[in-house]
Amino acid sequence: MMKAIWFDKFGPAAEVLQYGDLPMPSPGHGDVLVEMACSAPNPSDVKKRAGSFPELFADGPVIPHSDGAGTIVEVGPGVSAARIGERVWVYQAQFQRQHGTAAQFISVPSERAVWLPDAADFASGACMGIPAMTAHRCVFADGEVEGQNILVTGGAGRVGYYAIQWARLAGAQVIATASDDVSREDCMRAGADAVVNHRDADFVEQVRDLMPGGLVDRVVEVDFGKNLARNLELLAVSGTISTYASASVTEPTLPFFQMMYQDITLRFVIVYDMPEQAKDEAIEDITECLERGHLLHRVAHRLPLAETAAAHELIEKGGFRGCVVVDCDG
Repeated sequence: MMKAIWFDKFGPAAEVLQYGDLPMPSPGHGDVLVEMACSAPNPSDVKKRAGSFPELFADGPVIPHSDGAGTIVEVGPGVSAARIGERVWVYQAQFQRQHGTAAQFISVPSERAVWLPDAADFASGACMGIPAMTAHRCVFADGEVEGQNILVTGGAGRVGYYAIQWARLAGAQVIATASDDVSREDCMRAGADAVVNHRDADFVEQVRDLMPGGLVDRVVEVDFGKNLARNLELLAVSGTISTYASASVTEPTLPFFQMMYQDITLRFVIVYDMPEQAKDEAIEDITECLERGHLLHRVAHRLPLAETAAAHELIEKGGFRGCVVVDCDG
């Protein structure tokens, strides 16, 4: 048996998330068994628990969370035994399957358990899935960015923080948005060339003054519907908006002709449905940067597995910078 978190109905975290003993999983063909050190909940995990996927329980109760990190302790048929003992970060664990990373052990397809260099700790590894891979896709999905002007909205957020780093490492000019001094410092530390307060009335003018040429080639967008109008004011012809969220305006109206005449590309990003090639490219870059210590990480809160409900509540409340990490070893 192992300790785990699970839920079999939708509702508030404190009411539906259960902590206790579940049977140990066994690795199937092509799978590895990972002893989890850390699990990292994301907003998508919180939304699943709240009911965003009505058919979630079709195959039984769910162990939540897609991201985490740990050590391979057993392999299934078709996987080299040389992987036993390997430190790994895990992504896309609870996608189209019942068992996520909020447990002491998880069996996942071998390709979803990625080698974690010794230079990175498990907590950092647990942040690589949705935050780092989403940011990578947003920055690079539409070609190289060296020499381009990139605007990252919500630069101090989980995804935005990595997006600044990816863009800067690739040679782009980066402006981030933030609304307070601490967030501004985070953005600058991540590599932003400048930070603008998105609440300022002259926001568009400030960005134009800061960007070489006055226009933006690419926007990495945290709140698509809310910021669409001013992004269109800033985008150069043939510019791109890569977005992964639209919390304020969930069903935005698109100014079709304006966007068509600007030859705008809209890129919607979610890790689960990224092409496998894009995942492989993100993993390659993540591995290289982790080995060389080129990525900065922020863990805002760490809680024991038994307090996973509190971790979900933290994400729902917001107001902090960095990832929430749950320690799985007890």
